[in-house]
Amino acid sequence: MASKVIHALYTDDDILLQAVKKVREQRYHIEEIYTPFPVHGLEKAMGLADTRIAITSFIYGLIGLTVSIVMMNYIMIQDWPQDIGGKPSFSYIENMPAFVPVMFELTVFFAAHLMVITFYMRSRLWPFKKAENPDVRTTDDHFLMEVDASKDPEIVSEFMKSTGAVEVKLIDKDEDH
Repeated sequence: MASKVIHALYTDDDILLQAVKKVREQRYHIEEIYTPFPVHGLEKAMGLADTRIAITSFIYGLIGLTVSIVMMNYIMIQDWPQDIGGKPSFSYIENMPAFVPVMFELTVFFAAHLMVITFYMRSRLWPFKKAENPDVRTTDDHFLMEVDASKDPEIVSEFMKSTGAVEVKLIDKDEDH
């Protein structure tokens, strides 16, 4: 099954922002926007919700902290207690100040690595994935807005030209991707 989308190409990020606002006012559905660099305010103009990756990062940090505490308690207190510098080896709490750097490092390690893995999985990025960029010019100096045109492509196409698009194309897009 194929759907029709309009690819509107812009050469300026300010014109793109204004076009996004006009498209949203007319209640057309924006499928995706491809830009060569982050455009400040674009996510708000598109009406996208805030990301929750900071929450997952906090949770991953807590997992790292828990792993570090359990690991150090087992290794340094239960499995192989040693008298290092006169510190008592029978209590984790009494030795905790010496373990703070390890706890900090494992917290950061777990948060960073698991957050990157989560980002790649959420974005569906994995090795050997085919690029989804519909126009190579969007990696250099153009901006592309992909708008659903399954209902009335001619009207949507004319509207997109009126928003300042330098090029407008009607594309049959596979929904299998």
